[in-house]
Amino acid sequence: MPKKIRELKVMLRQAGWQLIAGGKGSHSKWQHDAVQRTIILAGNDGDDAKQYQEKDVMRAAREAQTK
Repeated sequence: MPKKIRELKVMLRQAGWQLIAGGKGSHSKWQHDAVQRTIILAGNDGDDAKQYQEKDVMRAAREAQTK
C-alpha cells in the first residue's frame, strides 16, 4: 500500500528538511542545510505517493542523516 503525501512530509521533517517558499499549487519545496539539492513533492496531503516520490524521500532522508 503506498504512503500518503502527508507521511512523506513527516519523514522529511523528521530528517531535518524544511519547507521553503516557491512551490506552486499542490507542489511543496523542501531544503536541508547540509544537502546540496532540493526535494519537490507534488500532490495534496491525502493523495497516494508515487513510487518514485517514496524512493526520493527515502534517499533524501539517508543523505541528511549521513551529513
